[in-house]
Amino acid sequence: MAEGAHKLVPAEGAQGDVSSSALPADEIARLTDDIVAALKTVYDPEIPVDIFELGLIYKVDIEDDRSVAIDMTLTAPGCPVAGEMPIWVQNAVAAVPGISHVDVSMVFDPPWDPSRMSDEARVALDFF
Repeated sequence: MAEGAHKLVPAEGAQGDVSSSALPADEIARLTDDIVAALKTVYDPEIPVDIFELGLIYKVDIEDDRSVAIDMTLTAPGCPVAGEMPIWVQNAVAAVPGISHVDVSMVFDPPWDPSRMSDEARVALDFF
């Protein structure tokens, strides 16, 4: 992560570092809320739960220049929308006011598994 970057989705046990930011804390909070809301508008067409609650978003970094870098995955590498979903994510986050650029990377390590789903997703999918 570059100096001045802020993790929206921190690694387990980590916290985002906002102390060295050129962005005010309230701006980081607004961007964070708006990015999460944008991610929650993107759905896998075969699953009635948004990709954020499914745990498909592994990392979101907000840079001081308001560019955003996202690492995401799929429920399976052979997903029929594998080529389209990163574009959907990029378009959704790019529509957030104040975002300058969005870069989405598809990663498969670690592989996705159902333990990454939120409780909200588990309830929606009757996965208890």
